[in-house]
Amino acid sequence: MMKKKKHKVAKYCCIAVGVLILGILIAEGISSLSRGKVDTSEGLKIIKQAKKADVTAIENKIEKLEEKDKADNKEKDKEDEDTDRNYKAIFANAVIMGDSISEAFTEYDILNASSVIAKIGVELDELDDQVAKVEKLNPQVIFLSYGMNDIIATNGNTDEFVKQYDALLKELQKKLPDTKLFVNSIFPVQDQEIERQPVYEKLADYNEVLRELCDKRQIAYIDNTDLASDSDYEEDGVHFKAEFYPYWLNRMAEVAAL
Repeated sequence: MMKKKKHKVAKYCCIAVGVLILGILIAEGISSLSRGKVDTSEGLKIIKQAKKADVTAIENKIEKLEEKDKADNKEKDKEDEDTDRNYKAIFANAVIMGDSISEAFTEYDILNASSVIAKIGVELDELDDQVAKVEKLNPQVIFLSYGMNDIIATNGNTDEFVKQYDALLKELQKKLPDTKLFVNSIFPVQDQEIERQPVYEKLADYNEVLRELCDKRQIAYIDNTDLASDSDYEEDGVHFKAEFYPYWLNRMAEVAAL
């Protein structure tokens, strides 16, 4: 009887210990699962943020690429349009007078020699030969493009510049009264040229007084200050690549209704 009782007690003790151990294991498991749940939540949050950031970055890149494609297509369409235009025919009854920047029209074979009267380094007080040539040609339209060399020659004196330009306009109007005159603004120069010739810092002032002169004389002023981009310039920061000239011709033709 005593042996059975002891055996029964031992059995209950084993069961109790087993239940205790199982309880501990369950408690640890629940704790572990709880801790895992917190960690997983934080991890998912970080992953979602990272994915969101990645998506935003990708969307921004796609948007930029789409904008670039649109710009490239627009530029290509414009280039195709320019290629189709016969500028020699359009400017057959017009003459562009100017300096080396204008001289490039014939150097690049964009216009006929009869449509361009220009000379490297020429200044407003050195135009007797050019005026004589244009008088013989007697064109319907004259586009003037001077000033780049005159800024240096007048050393920032806009009053002297206007005086010389006005004298040229008067002479042309006197000798060619039926010819329409158009005056191009002076093209901007790039920073390296301003560093070399600081007087070009006053270029905008020259264009302003030139505009005022044209208003006074009731002559059309063609504002080209925003026409050229950095990629259009040669390395000297003053002259232009061949690809730029059709844009300039389009601007002049548009203003003059050619």
